[in-house]
This record gives sequence, structure tokens and C-alpha cells, in this order.
Amino acid sequence: MRIPRILALVLAGGKGSRLESLTQDQPKPTLPIGGTYTLIDIALSNLAHSHIRDVWMVEQFQPHKLNLYIDNGRPWDLDRTHGGLVVTPPFEGGEGEGFAQGNADSLVRQLDAMREFAPEDVLVLSADHLYNLNFLDVYDTHLQHGADLTMVTTHQDGDASRYGVVEIGPERRITSFEYKPEGAADAYVTTEIFLYRAEALFEALEELLEKNGQLSDYGDELIPHFLAERTVVSHDLGGYWMDLGTLQSYWTTNLQLIDGEAIDLHRPDWPLWSAQPQRLPAFLGGSAQVHRAFISAGAEVHGTVVHSVVGIDCRIEEGAEVRDSLLLDGVVVEAGVRLRNCIVAPGARVTAGPDRGGEGVVTLIGHDGTIDKRVPFDDAAPLPTLS
Repeated sequence: MRIPRILALVLAGGKGSRLESLTQDQPKPTLPIGGTYTLIDIALSNLAHSHIRDVWMVEQFQPHKLNLYIDNGRPWDLDRTHGGLVVTPPFEGGEGEGFAQGNADSLVRQLDAMREFAPEDVLVLSADHLYNLNFLDVYDTHLQHGADLTMVTTHQDGDASRYGVVEIGPERRITSFEYKPEGAADAYVTTEIFLYRAEALFEALEELLEKNGQLSDYGDELIPHFLAERTVVSHDLGGYWMDLGTLQSYWTTNLQLIDGEAIDLHRPDWPLWSAQPQRLPAFLGGSAQVHRAFISAGAEVHGTVVHSVVGIDCRIEEGAEVRDSLLLDGVVVEAGVRLRNCIVAPGARVTAGPDRGGEGVVTLIGHDGTIDKRVPFDDAAPLPTLS
């Protein structure tokens, strides 16, 4: 099979402000998922398994920490002599210089470099979603329908107002698009995975830049332009997909991984590859009681853990109880602490006191071990099955 000349752009520069203090000092793509992996592992593993070897990482917020983690692409076999991983932080000294003001603006700032690379197609994806997808299947759809743009879509059963909502007609043609429409529910939405015919993308960016002066997010100008001027089709993802941009969705997905309701982390034909450091195996002490949980490498458990994810190098002391919660790396839960429906920030030490968390709310415990945010359950948004 001929592998097309596809350039993949992974948009990994956002601040992730909806995740509150979790992303205050680290880029969202480096947040843990399932205890052992990080969000950027998802995009890069899908690309590697799809045999797409030309990958540009578009960075902006806290790029140093992200670059330390991705290690020149080595864990995903992207540290190559020909092709491989290229990091594209903000720059000065040419067209497109400065900081991007949205995901479409990020593409504009790479326009000259993309033209010089001369791809046949450009694959654009985000670094904060959980899914499995062979991007060459998307390319097949793109090719068969002669598309200028193929958008990967999925059905959203609940609240769809945070996404681009589409209607799909005959021959997979996308007939309408609304960007984050208020009150939208039970709709087909974009997964923020877009495959563009390269020349069509370059022409569109130039036309819009001349017309508007600057672009913002893809849903504001770029996608409407393609719908009006070009052939746009849908490729159905056909499996689990979650946008991990909010506290509730981030917490939900981690618990769904435990229950087997998200992607399968054990697929031998499609493993998640990671740059996580090696640790000793997790240790369960004589007083430990653990049920339906992920316990990551380097962790020590002497207390009770139920339906929770315990991150790398965490310690749960005897007499502590963690239930329906997500502990990020290096968390210490002292004796007498009871956590329910919590996310605990990396390195936090949670000391004895009143119970944290409770029914009907996701509680974020910050780096200092105190409650940082309480978010009531949004019943229209995804929720896990709780213990």
C-alpha cells in the first residue's frame, strides 16, 4: 500500500484553563491518563500506529516541560533521520511570527513552513482527547470522496454545546456546521481531527487572512469557508471518544478506563506508547484494601482504595480511604483522610481533617492539599458509574 505524504500537526499549545490549577504550571498534554500514560501519548501513539511519520508539534504554553517529556519523539519511534517529530514553538523573524490566538491562527503561523514541506494532505489534531483511530482509514474516506476536507465525527448523546455540531447528508457530505451552539444535544460533533487537501488548506488560509487580517478558532472562519467553497465529508470515528478539557470529563474518563467503558488499554495490536520513567512495581502493604483500581508504578498503598486511579509515586497511608477518585503523580494521602469523587493535583499532601468530596460534585484538591474547586455534576455531560 502506498503511504501518502501526510503532514500531521498536533496542536499542543493551549493553556487548558478549564482544568483550573491542574494546568497552571504544566501543559495539558502532559497530564496523566489512566495513571501510567499522559494525554500526548494518545495522539502520538495513534500517529505511530497509522504509519504517519512526519509530525509537527505546535507548542506555546509551557513548551519546556512538554519537550522534556516527548524526548524528541523517541518512545513513538519518531526520532528519525528522515521525517519524524519537529517541534514548532512561537517564533520571531518572519511571516507568522508571534503567539497564536486560536487553533486556526496556529495553522496560519505554520503556513510558509507547510508550503515548503509540500505535503499532499495535512492532518490536524488536538492533544487532549482519548480515542483509538487509524488515520489511514480517514485518508481512505478522504480519497474515495474526493474531499478537500474530511472531518472525523462522532455522536454526542448529551450536551453538545462545547463542540462543532454537524449535519451529515448523502455520500457523507457535511451539509451544515454550527460552532458551539447553545443548547445543542444528541448531535453529531467534530472530534477536532481534520484531514485537509494541502493546497485547499493553503489557499483557504491565504484568502481568509487577506479578508479578515487574522484568524481565531477553526469554527469561526475556516470550517465555514470550506463548507461554502469546498467539498467537506465526514468520517465516523466509530468508537469511544472523549474531550478531556474539563474537570468532569477528565475525572470521568479515568474512571471509565477502570470499568472498561473507554478505550482498551490492553490491545496488543494498538498499544499506548509512553515516555513515562521506570519505577519499582506498586507496593500493597498488609493493611491495604484495594478494589477495582489502577495502582501505578512506584505507588505505596496501606489504606483503602475503591474504584480509583492512583498515580505514579503516590502514597496512601493506613487508615486513609480513597473512593471514586483520581490521584495524580506524587500525591500523599495521610491517615484519617477520606476522599470521594476527587481529583488531587500532583505532589499534593492531603492531611487529616473533614472528608473531602462527596455526592454530586467533583472536588479538585490543589497542589497545597486544600480544596481548590468544587464542580457540581453536569448531568448533560459524561459521568462514570460510581461505586
